[in-house]
Amino acid sequence: MRDNPALRDLPIAIGGPTKTQGILCTSNYKAREFGVRAAQSTYEAFKLCPELVLIHPDFAKYKIISNQLSTIYRKYSERIQLISLDEAYIDVSDSQLHNGSATLIAQSIKTEIFDTLNLTASAGVSFNKMLAKIASDWNKPNGLFVITPDMRNSFMKNLPLIKIPGVGKVGYEKLKKIGLSTCGEVIERDITELINIFGKRAALKLLEACHGVSNSIVKEKSQRKSFGIEKTFYNPISDNEYITSEIDNLVSTYNVRLVELDEFHFWKRRISHVSIKIRFNDFETLTRAIGITPQESDIVITHRVLNKETAELLKAQLISMHNEIKKPIRLIGIGIKFEESIDGQLELFSNQ
Repeated sequence: MRDNPALRDLPIAIGGPTKTQGILCTSNYKAREFGVRAAQSTYEAFKLCPELVLIHPDFAKYKIISNQLSTIYRKYSERIQLISLDEAYIDVSDSQLHNGSATLIAQSIKTEIFDTLNLTASAGVSFNKMLAKIASDWNKPNGLFVITPDMRNSFMKNLPLIKIPGVGKVGYEKLKKIGLSTCGEVIERDITELINIFGKRAALKLLEACHGVSNSIVKEKSQRKSFGIEKTFYNPISDNEYITSEIDNLVSTYNVRLVELDEFHFWKRRISHVSIKIRFNDFETLTRAIGITPQESDIVITHRVLNKETAELLKAQLISMHNEIKKPIRLIGIGIKFEESIDGQLELFSNQ
């Protein structure tokens, strides 16, 4: 919209490649009024909003803008944790700028982003990362919201659980089924009952979050938990022989990416499993994890390559998944995941 103001008041989505094939990366607020959301198929999006304007993503441009945003952030702090191309945590607790006022610093960053890049930004200010994230979503678009220590209890009491980072839609529906829809309702529930339902670790994390407590710190560079690649077929495929050849091609591409990946923290942890993902023509998606031995993990870490044996495991699993569903395949993906869990998100509920 910045580069084409004529689109400003129209429903827009980024994705493609066509109205009938593809996935949306994101959508603007106008499109969301029609129910258009990220990760939807373009086919579903156009059923909800026939007037939707579909724009193909320009990742090179987005990366340039992301770098420009980072340059602005670093004028205010060196403690920055980039979450995505357009989202970051900034720790200004020791800053002397604007007399140390985090609220004035946030407003200054918003103003500089607009003056420099002609882009609006939403900001959340609080005394921990979780509350800052919740605050940043509170007054979108182009908002600024502050959660102070004095207002924490009253703010959290009526906060819908869906607003807690890591709960998600699936978790929220599970919580609603047992009569929990707000943080206050969780706080009032007997802790023993919560532990019996969710297990001790998840119950305590949920209770902490509902009290507005988070000990996560701003990290200069987040460690990866996994690394994967995907390939989309604009003409869905069904032949098993062709499918297995595509796995070979994907493994070859993946190995090149592994060699190029030079993040120290990425390579210091043991791999727990390799995974394979299939998305079918109707967008049903299956993911399977394949455990690997410590010896196999060491091979991947030492040589930065998925060996032939691992590739054969992936192919066998892929064929098994395809034979199970027997539908044309739109996308396949492969990846590796590490044993360590490093931070931050609540992740109370799995999708299994």
